[in-house]
Amino acid sequence: MNGLAPSPVVRWVIGILVGLLFAIPFGATLIFTLSTPAGSEGYTFDRWVALFDPANAAKYAPIWTGLGNSLALAAVTVALVLLLFTPTMVLVALKFPRLRRGFEFLALLPISIPAIVLVVGLAPIYLQIGRTFGTGAWTLAFAYGILVLPFTYRSIQASIDAIDLKTLSEAARTLGAGWFTVLLRVIVPNLRQGLLAGALISVAVVLGEFTIASLLNRQVLQTALVVINRQDAYAAAIFTLLALAFAFVLLLIIGRAGRVGAGRKTS
Repeated sequence: MNGLAPSPVVRWVIGILVGLLFAIPFGATLIFTLSTPAGSEGYTFDRWVALFDPANAAKYAPIWTGLGNSLALAAVTVALVLLLFTPTMVLVALKFPRLRRGFEFLALLPISIPAIVLVVGLAPIYLQIGRTFGTGAWTLAFAYGILVLPFTYRSIQASIDAIDLKTLSEAARTLGAGWFTVLLRVIVPNLRQGLLAGALISVAVVLGEFTIASLLNRQVLQTALVVINRQDAYAAAIFTLLALAFAFVLLLIIGRAGRVGAGRKTS
């Protein structure tokens, strides 16, 4: 297997090429936000400073509202994945292994259905949700929980396949641990990498989703960016860069947390 691994030089070349692939559009967008009006020379940070000017608070209010709604949606969606979907996957792996293929099919099915088709099916359901829970943006978490299933399933299932789940659970049960203790203190620490990856993917999907939120008439980050873009294209580009930077920092934090957890487990 080691003979199939790329050499350090090849890895560096691939890393640089991938980095450039992402850096070029980001750099172009940054230059666009710093550019001065036609006929002028140089760059200016005036547009960045204007975002935090109290005089422009009303102008940019939709973006802050949408960002707050998206962050709340991300938190609820991650909670659904960790508290509902993950225990179900563990239960299937331990008690109902014959159902794995059917469960996998259902979990991966949303990726093959266009968002516009999902909305057609979700619209009558959300009429009832609106009457029961209200029309707050957080209710989109039910739809987003379905939307992220294919991505979170792969990351969590990879961690489940990497450990001997049955042996770990049986050993803990033999020592007198209850099922809740087995799940929380034995299984979850061993699934840390997959759970962190699933959480990151869920946050990324929620922050970048537009179709469902727009057609269900909910205000989130992406719909707010469309509104702001009609008023000020520079501001929309700046907020897009800030959202990408936030996702990148979150990736670093989750990756760091995963490495720290793995280091403690091995020690």
